Amino acid sequence: MKLKQRVVLLAILLVIFIFTKVFLIDNLDTSAANREDQRAFHRMMASLHVELDPRLDHTLQSPWEIAAQWVVPREVYPEETPELGAVMHAMTTKKIVKADVGYKGTQLKALLILEGGQKVVFKPKRYARDYVVEGEPYAGYDRHNAEVAAFHLDRILGFRRAPLVVGRFVNLRTEIKPVATEQLLGTFMTVGNNTCFYGKCYYCRETEPACADGDIMEGSVTLWLPDVWPLQKHRHPWGRTYREGKLARWEYDESYCDAVKKTSPYDSGPRLLDIIDTAIFDYLIGNADRHHYESFQDDEGASMLILLDNAKSFGNPALDERSILAPLYQCCIIRVSTWNRLNYLKNGVLKSALKTAMSHDPISPVLSDPHLDALDQRLLSILATVKQCTDQFGPEVVLVEDRMTLSHL
Repeated sequence: MKLKQRVVLLAILLVIFIFTKVFLIDNLDTSAANREDQRAFHRMMASLHVELDPRLDHTLQSPWEIAAQWVVPREVYPEETPELGAVMHAMTTKKIVKADVGYKGTQLKALLILEGGQKVVFKPKRYARDYVVEGEPYAGYDRHNAEVAAFHLDRILGFRRAPLVVGRFVNLRTEIKPVATEQLLGTFMTVGNNTCFYGKCYYCRETEPACADGDIMEGSVTLWLPDVWPLQKHRHPWGRTYREGKLARWEYDESYCDAVKKTSPYDSGPRLLDIIDTAIFDYLIGNADRHHYESFQDDEGASMLILLDNAKSFGNPALDERSILAPLYQCCIIRVSTWNRLNYLKNGVLKSALKTAMSHDPISPVLSDPHLDALDQRLLSILATVKQCTDQFGPEVVLVEDRMTLSHL
């Protein structure tokens, strides 16, 4: 063989060797990542049922101190939380030492301070479990049980970006009124034999109070995030106009995602993928009302999109509002870890997992069966949407690796 032919052959062999090595390493890395995703899924499934137990035998810290230490830029709580039951038990049983009107917003809520100084947000029951909210996908009052269900869905999806939520029964006459501020107390009234209040908010009306069953009111309590983590509010790039006849740009411009990708903080970092995760989360729960979102301040796009205020969810199990998925089907990207988790949850696993996760809650059953069935159906729609994207652009474009090392030091 001539020298020139040998050189060419060696060059070809070298290229094949390098390509094979890179291909094998990539496959090994991907396989390792997929195996870790599977292990994480099994760990989540094993820890779904949380007993509300007050014992904290291994620490002298209060439940509030423990929960505050969990928060880091990319998580509200860690994957392994043996103290979760104790924290949630405290949220649902600790004495209420002060009650005030809720923070700014459109919906009725109360701000409570529990023994030990911990703030929680109380959202009262407005609807029976089988009530169907008709009209626009964002219609109706806040649903307190939706907050509980959304928190557990956040656990199941492995996002860990929603503040802790648990159901609680409160006696308005003996637990709230004696410690209520004048501003809150002035909104109390009696309707028939029931104690009611209407609070202070944009849509709060004396003619539309929330009423207890006698004095006992069912609601949800959401754990306030630590003050050392101040929040920054952002307009959601896929927010609605809420004006009849006026469409937002994303509703008519199919190339809208290209424009979003050129603006901060969506041009780099994890924020755009967080938006995609949130769209999937919101579609599953039927939340079409995320017009703004919060992150931690001065994060330069690096902190998580925090899944706050999920109460405009689980209103109508028969309504699958596809426009909620616009960030997914317009950008056609999704985290590999999210894609893997969604696939593990099909064939009825999602419904079963959420039912198990919520079974410990004081207000259980949290959701009606039609809402649980709707979750499995919506999951299939999400998987089909991603498949359309991979068919069009290829999995190497659509499935994005974005794993971050999370520190809880």
